[in-house]
Amino acid sequence: MTNHRHLEPSAAAALRQAASEAAQCQRCSLYLHATQVVFGEGPPGASIMLVGEQPGDQEDRVGRPFVGPAGQLLDQALAQSGIDRATVYVTNSVKHFKHEQRGKRRLHKRPNRDEVQVCRWWLDRELALVAPKLVVALGVTAASQLLGRAVVLARERGVLLSLPDGRRCIATMHPSALLRMPDEAARREAFASLVRDLKQAVALVG
Repeated sequence: MTNHRHLEPSAAAALRQAASEAAQCQRCSLYLHATQVVFGEGPPGASIMLVGEQPGDQEDRVGRPFVGPAGQLLDQALAQSGIDRATVYVTNSVKHFKHEQRGKRRLHKRPNRDEVQVCRWWLDRELALVAPKLVVALGVTAASQLLGRAVVLARERGVLLSLPDGRRCIATMHPSALLRMPDEAARREAFASLVRDLKQAVALVG
């Protein structure tokens, strides 16, 4: 899939500048315990923007979004959907890793409403600079932040929604939700559903 549109080099430069500014962000206290900001990546002009909740442990260490187990699962789903990850923009609602220490492990902790709202500043910058045709919200946190209201994923998943700024959006499950499923059959079914939702995204921007 080669669906990113040609933009002037200044758009890419502006995105790099935003990432550089975000790297110094202290708008909430999450920066105190995270290794670094994990900004989005992908081409300006990408037709599809994927928005998750927050970076995980590996993303925090590496500084790139969706490179851990959930990211690997997302890559598989993108490939099966006919989407080249290099053509989409991938980011998170919250740019710092929120976690709690358990021995040597750092366990994911869901960001609270204030942290999500404060970080909306950076997501709005990304939306403006990338200018996607369609936003895919991965999970309830991202969907709720983007839509500005509570979202019931079981009811609204795969439904074409409209963001407050008029952009089109669909919501689907976050790949990390699949990793938490203890039943292999349920995981296979959920993965197939994620692939279907991503194929729908391709059709919507086609």
